[in-house]
Order: sequence, then C-alpha cells, then structure tokens
Amino acid sequence: MSQDETMNDTDTSTDTTTERTARRKVRDGIVVSNAMDKTVVVSVTDRVRHAKYNKFVLRSKRLYAHDEANDVNVGDRVRVMETRPLSKAKRWRVVEVLERAK
Repeated sequence: MSQDETMNDTDTSTDTTTERTARRKVRDGIVVSNAMDKTVVVSVTDRVRHAKYNKFVLRSKRLYAHDEANDVNVGDRVRVMETRPLSKAKRWRVVEVLERAK
C-alpha cells in the first residue's frame, strides 16, 4: 500500500461536518410571531433550579429564527438550531416543525 492510498483511507471530511453540526445548540419552542419575511420569533422555556431556594423556575427566551420557506405559523412547535449570524438579531434557523397549531 502506497502513501497516497493510506491518506485517502483516513480522509474525514464528512466526519468534520457532522461534528460541526453536532456541536450546535438545538432548542424546541413555540412560534409567537411570523410577521417578518423569512423570520419567526420562537419562545423557548427552560426549567432552571433557583440557586438559593432550590425550586425550579421557568425561564423563557425569545429567539429570532430563519424560516426559509415561510411556512411556519403562530402556535407551531418547532425545533431551531444555532447557526452563524444572519442579521443583527437572528442567530438561529428552523430545522423542523414538530407540531402544527390547531
């Protein structure tokens, strides 16, 4: 086996993209606004233990997410993934719609 053949066997270019995607944060939330073009506002609620009282407190954040197809409506449960900055406030993108609003 030559040197060139061994280098081709250890090529991990596809593994690098998988690892890069795996490091990104993924959150589930409810769409609260879709008034903007290709942008939705997703409310994400987390349960966090209070430092002093050891009681679980609900903390919510509003994330601006990119919706390329403009097919997400208010009330939908969606999964968003962290991405590169797309605008001043937009750092997330919609990966999938988990549940449509009724």
